[in-house]
Amino acid sequence: MGKAFNVGKRQFVKSAIGLGGVAVAAGTGIWGRIGGVKEAHAQLLGSGINPNSVLAKIKNEGKLKVGYSQTVPWFQKDAKTGGLTGIYFDVMELLGKNLEIKVEYQEVSWANATVGLRKGDFDVFGSSLYYTIPRALVVNYVYPMWHKGRLVLTHKDFKDRFKTAADFDNPDVTFSVNMGSAEENWVKMRFPKAKIITTSGQIALSAEPVRTKKAQLWASGDIDCILMARKNTDWAVVVDPEQPIDVNTNTWAIRYGDPEWKFFLDMWGDKMVASGYVKERYAYYLDMLG
Repeated sequence: MGKAFNVGKRQFVKSAIGLGGVAVAAGTGIWGRIGGVKEAHAQLLGSGINPNSVLAKIKNEGKLKVGYSQTVPWFQKDAKTGGLTGIYFDVMELLGKNLEIKVEYQEVSWANATVGLRKGDFDVFGSSLYYTIPRALVVNYVYPMWHKGRLVLTHKDFKDRFKTAADFDNPDVTFSVNMGSAEENWVKMRFPKAKIITTSGQIALSAEPVRTKKAQLWASGDIDCILMARKNTDWAVVVDPEQPIDVNTNTWAIRYGDPEWKFFLDMWGDKMVASGYVKERYAYYLDMLG
């Protein structure tokens, strides 16, 4: 899960006291109101926050624009209701509640996730975003609220062919990955001899070529592969499920150049980890999904 994030308290309080001490210090419970936003709002103009910061803008406008791409169980649409649900969706909703603002959501493809963020289409990308060097050069990652490894899923007809990750790096092996996902670059770097085909849209759709045997392997996050195998027991098998590959940070991202907004979200992320809220939501969705 990671160690607590260490931000200079004076610097942070100076930039964020106008939002009720970041809703961190005076918590009355995870599901309650964590800070007195209205009481401190009058101090906003004297807080030193840059008026061009997203932090000032969302309080002035009363809304926060959030981009997301679907990935179970972090951020997805409920098949029955069409409403949004997921671990990071719940964290974002709690943030909006404590800021006393409206949260507006915009779905984007993984290929356009960081592009839309940099263009200003939304102010934070709220899905489970893997840390990669190419992404980190163009977007600013928020304090890591979770870490997960990768697993690889195959068709049951191929299960005897693949025992460990050592079997993946072969010219006769084809991976299916989502275009623009972290797995696309990961496969190229980790298994350079293997071939790759890409799909667009939701991450789960990139498993379809494995189901139809047009590809042998589907790479995704550890929980994504496990849930995919549980839902598709007629064909899907996870290769070496007890050994996730390359555990990495996955969290939110914002644009560079906004230190007030970055400090605020870093502390919020640390609060969500330290309080156990993200861990509790993870357990809840894992249990709900079977």
